[in-house]
Amino acid sequence: MAKTMQTPGTVLLSLMEAYQLNPYTLSKEISLSHSAIRQIISGKSKLSISAALRLAKFFGQTPVYWLNLQCAVDIEEADNDKKLQDALKKIKKAVKPAAKAKAPAKAPKKAKAASPKKPKKAAKASGAKPAAK
Repeated sequence: MAKTMQTPGTVLLSLMEAYQLNPYTLSKEISLSHSAIRQIISGKSKLSISAALRLAKFFGQTPVYWLNLQCAVDIEEADNDKKLQDALKKIKKAVKPAAKAKAPAKAPKKAKAASPKKPKKAAKASGAKPAAK
């Protein structure tokens, strides 16, 4: 027995039945066209982020719940897409390049010894003008 996938449409339909709502009433409650609701239920239209936000608010779930349902449907469709599967077979997995061996750490440069300051000429101390260079 095949497991029936939960889609946004099947979940929405069961919630509408549980709350005794029709597409028109739900559309008024969440400000979404009843046509859009019917298309989601029938699986003819994908669930938009806007619709996910509205349904999550109304039924007390998270938008991620609704978007995960849609994502699962999208992945299932992609898995059944022959052209896509053929293209995926040709794609090789990325390989990280080998890490380069690090060069040995260089020894820190020795600080130059401070050269002793030359004593200032006595002329400067005496107030005489220094000689021009």
